Amino acid sequence: MSSVSAIALAQLNPHLGNITANVARLLEARRSAADAKAAVIVTPEMYLSGYPCDDLVLRSDFMGEVASGLQTLAAATADGGPAIIVGAPHEQDGVITNAVFVMDEGEIKARRDKVNLPNYGVFDDKRNFTPGAMPGPVQLRGMRLGLPICEDIWTADVIECLAESGAEIIISLNASPFDLAKPDARMAHAVSRVHEAQIPLIYVNMVGGQDELVYDGGSFVLGADGKLAAHLPSFSEATVTVQLGHDFGALTITGQITPPDEGMAALYRGLTLGLRDYIDKNGFPGVVLGLSGGIDSAIVAALAVDALGADRVHAVMMPSPYTSQESLDDAADLAGRLGIRLDEISIAPAMAAMDSMLQGQFANTSPDITEENIQSRLRGMILMGISNKHGPLVMATGNKSEYAAGYSTLYGDMCGGFAPIKDVWKVQVFELCRWRNANMPRGGAGPDGEVMPVRIIEKPPSAELRPDQKDTDSLPPYDRLDAIMMALCEEMVDIETIVARGYEREEVARASQLLFRAEYKRFQAAPGPKMNALSFGRERRLPLTSGFNPLKLSGKDS
Repeated sequence: MSSVSAIALAQLNPHLGNITANVARLLEARRSAADAKAAVIVTPEMYLSGYPCDDLVLRSDFMGEVASGLQTLAAATADGGPAIIVGAPHEQDGVITNAVFVMDEGEIKARRDKVNLPNYGVFDDKRNFTPGAMPGPVQLRGMRLGLPICEDIWTADVIECLAESGAEIIISLNASPFDLAKPDARMAHAVSRVHEAQIPLIYVNMVGGQDELVYDGGSFVLGADGKLAAHLPSFSEATVTVQLGHDFGALTITGQITPPDEGMAALYRGLTLGLRDYIDKNGFPGVVLGLSGGIDSAIVAALAVDALGADRVHAVMMPSPYTSQESLDDAADLAGRLGIRLDEISIAPAMAAMDSMLQGQFANTSPDITEENIQSRLRGMILMGISNKHGPLVMATGNKSEYAAGYSTLYGDMCGGFAPIKDVWKVQVFELCRWRNANMPRGGAGPDGEVMPVRIIEKPPSAELRPDQKDTDSLPPYDRLDAIMMALCEEMVDIETIVARGYEREEVARASQLLFRAEYKRFQAAPGPKMNALSFGRERRLPLTSGFNPLKLSGKDS
């Protein structure tokens, strides 16, 4: 009979590269696990270092800190308390692996290396890591543990090997980033592995924001029958102990089930977590953003308040002669509801100065998008000036639809250090606003109730860079644009496939043209958290210089 009667799942939020802080956080969680009578505590994949480390693992000083942290953790287990199972990179003789370490009785008892290295989407593991050998179980306190790492449970080979080698339980360490479809996909793969192996599985996932990625936690336990035995909260740290028992000789696990966040709740909480961790882990005192009275800046302001608190959010209204009184009123209404500082700085004097300065260069030309872009860039200059002087990070407020279509201005509304809704389609922005008005997000620092003025949600979107301007002057209606752009960006399908779904050929061709022409803009865009199937960032890599023209293939070169 195993001496392991309880295992603590440490769903923790590491600070990438801050080994000392990560060690301290794990030891704190271990003390809680000891109080709960856990025999073992398990962390997510690469917890000690954070993930992805990218080329940091090529630095000897970084790997030296990791090695020192491992020794500190191992030494802590000499007290007879819970054994530690922790994820970290490992280097030996120039070979670097993504590893899991088992520590007990003051020493490192075993190590296993990740076998299947993902090299798709946001993952680039084959750049930095060498695949490990097919693993056998680890003996710990009378129990045979299978310790696959993340991708190792997405195919059958590793779990099959562990089951055939006598593993009694699978404990999988994961750093699985969030998108709206990911939780269901994880669960489906885990259930498949359990049904194949007929042994219980513990899935421990990372939580927290890391640049463009958000880890949503949602760790869980499956019994040998594939049924859910425990589920940890989404988007927040938790150290939860599950109980092990035996039923007619078969290993059983019981624990508390916290339902996961789903739909708009998951999207909203993922965005706030990504924003909060980017600001806090990089040491910014707060954020500053342009508040236009429109829906995009409104949702970014609400996200920032829920992530950071109202006292760390500074909004600036920067009207031009084209700004409506309605927009001024809506911005003030929103700021009042959120309790944030709102300043007004007119760009009219700067516009007049630019007109005078460029009079010679623009002689004999008519006003066009050039002058509109200057307005946007003047606003970017003001926000960057406030950022430089006082320290808050500038928030870019563009959505995924605008980034896809290039309906954005370099060094203007794209100006900023972080773009919270960069991977949120315009139709999702509307849904998020309605959801936030009807719900108080768990852990949110903002006020309850209707924080978004209804008029902001219902009025036609406009950049207000010329008289009576509407987004639909330049773009198709967002419900159609988003459907087309989702197909082009996230599915990577061709024009003819989209036309076959019932969309007008000219409309699809125009969207495709806008998408390809704007690649250089997206290349220079601020990072923002991935929320959908394929985001603009590390997982979508296209050449800036290319002679490929999908319009020629469709017979519509224009």
